[in-house]
Amino acid sequence: MSYVSNRDIGTMSKEAREARLLELQEELLQLRAEKALGGTPSSIGAYKATRRSIARIKTHMRANVIKGE
Repeated sequence: MSYVSNRDIGTMSKEAREARLLELQEELLQLRAEKALGGTPSSIGAYKATRRSIARIKTHMRANVIKGE
């Protein structure tokens, strides 16, 4: 599951966000390896969705740092 919505991220705890970020980064690593080996990805949109979900989580985490939470 690559897609994580802003609503889901907002309801997660800090630890859950960090864990989900690690999961998504591992998934992206697998997709990149699959792409590098020349295989067709299982889902064409998974690469883009995973990258965007990682960006959403990092943005939310950074906003919380700025707010001081």
